[in-house]
Formats: sequence, structure tokens, C-alpha cells
Amino acid sequence: MSLILGLETSCDETSAAIVADGRTILSNIISSQIDVHQKFGGVVPEIASRKHIENVMPVVDEALTAAGVKLADVDAIGVTYGPGLVGALLVGVAAAKALAFAAQKKLVGVNHLEGHIFANYLAHQKLEPPFVALVVSGGHTSLVYQKGYNDFELLGQTRDDAAGEAFDKVARVMGLPYPGGPFIDRLAAQGDPESISFPRAKTGENYEFSFSGLKSAVLNYLNSARQKGESVDQANVAASFQKAVVDVLVTKTLQAAKQYAVDKIVLAGGVAANSGLRAELSEKSAEAGFKLFYPSLVLCSDNAAMIASRAFFKHRAGEWTDLRLNALPSLKLGENKYFSLKA
Repeated sequence: MSLILGLETSCDETSAAIVADGRTILSNIISSQIDVHQKFGGVVPEIASRKHIENVMPVVDEALTAAGVKLADVDAIGVTYGPGLVGALLVGVAAAKALAFAAQKKLVGVNHLEGHIFANYLAHQKLEPPFVALVVSGGHTSLVYQKGYNDFELLGQTRDDAAGEAFDKVARVMGLPYPGGPFIDRLAAQGDPESISFPRAKTGENYEFSFSGLKSAVLNYLNSARQKGESVDQANVAASFQKAVVDVLVTKTLQAAKQYAVDKIVLAGGVAANSGLRAELSEKSAEAGFKLFYPSLVLCSDNAAMIASRAFFKHRAGEWTDLRLNALPSLKLGENKYFSLKA
């Protein structure tokens, strides 16, 4: 049995986990900062970094204790080194390097977006590539063809706002609390998704996305109603906005799955928790003959278990990182940068 200690500090969750053989979670400790950032309506990078510094080692200790293992028992330490907030990433990278050096363990740098995909390997023990993955979060919207455990092809991504970012911005204008995505989702369940015709960006016959125009259309609709003194049915706004986002995500994903002749589709990232997206993609995938996989709600959010899972497969392939590892806030999905060593 191979044990991996994972660390995740890319945004506002400080997380540590112990995962066995890339598939079995022994512990997954997450310290959230939502309450801290809620009054600001979004994540404040400097505050997030300070909170990571306070929390990272206690969270590691708790993960080891909960798993019933010691640092000496783990085979490697995996850590997110990008993409994300540079200050937040640096805290996790520094902690992982210190632990790896002190315990003489292999160090594995992990791409945060690849980690989201690997959350599905924890949720579905028999899942294997190849498949097409839709990764949707607050900062990223990407379509990926995963040929093998360590072989990724980025098919397309957002040209501007990520889907989750659009959710949060629309929610803020509607006066909903941060993070806005879950509140939009709950409101949408009470509204009519056909009541308002919001635009779908036409990016051509490719796998790129654009949500800034949709976001602007919703904001203009709300501002126009306020200026005219007209009442707004927030449930209908939420439902129509969410339907516009989901339609584009589902259409592009199915298009990619057909082109790449896979029989599996994987959904990952924070927005993978959205009930409207899950329902629509489940229905359309089944109609088209694809098997759909998505993780449990806790594994949709940023967590270290998914990082440990990804690190296991890199460790098994002999892909390690030396102690010069640094944070790469703009790291692209599928990139394997920064002093990568191979056995």
C-alpha cells in the first residue's frame, strides 16, 4: 500500500489528506475561510495567505492523526503548486518542501485542475481513462481529454470569466451572500428557466467558452428593471441565468465526447456541485450513450484528497519534483512544469 500526504492551499481552503493507492481516502481535513471572506464579498488574497500560514501545520497534524499514520509512514508528499493565488500557493509549497526535506520523502508538484479531475478516482473506484472531463470552478472552465493517468490534452477553456466566477458576480448583484453559486442554484430550483432569454456565447466550432457577455446581460437586465422601478423575480433570473450557463457547458462537453470517441464523461470542480448542471449533463449523457461520473459534494470543493490522488499516479510513474519547486499561479492544465524529475 502506498500512502500519499496531500496539501492544498490554492485559494481559501487549507486542506491536508492521506490517501492510499490513489483511490482510498484515509483522512481529508479541510479548514474553510468562507466566514472570514464573506463580509468582503469574495476572497481577499492577503488574508487568505495569512490564514493558510496559521492553519497549514495544524491541518497536516490532524490529517495524520485521523488516518492513524505518522509522517514517516507516507511514501510521498503531493502539493498544489498552481494555478491559484500566488501567496496562498506559496504557503502550501513551502510547507510541503519543509516536510519532504525533514522526513526525506519524495515531493510531487500537482496541478490543481488535474487534481479536480482525480477527485473522481476517489469517488469511483473502477473509473479509468480515457474520457472527456469538464472542469468547472470559480476560476476555471476547461474541457480536457484524458488519454491516460498522466496524459492530458486541453481541448479548450474560457476566454474570459469562468462559469463559477459568473455565478458569484451575478449573485453579488442580486444581493446574495458569498459564495454565490450555491444560492443561485437553490433559487433556480424555484424559478422558470425559460422565463428570460439570456444569450449563449457563440465561440465557433471549438471547445472554448465565454461567460462575460452572459454576465453583462444579466446585470443589464437587473439594472434596467431597477431604473424603471420594476419588480424582479429573482428565482426566474437565477433559473434563466443558470440554464444559459448549463446549456453551453453540456453542449460543448457532449460535442467533445463524440469527437474523441470516448464512452465516459467526467465532471469536476466546484461548479460540479451545481444540481442543474448535474441533472442536465446526466440526462443528455444518458440520451447520447455516455456514462457520467462526478464526485461527492465535499470532493467538488478544493480539498487535499484529490491532490494526494493525483500525486499517487505521478509518484507511481516516477515523476517527482526537487526542492526548488515554486508556485506557478498561471499554470495551465496538462503542463508538468518546474524542475520535474523522472526516475
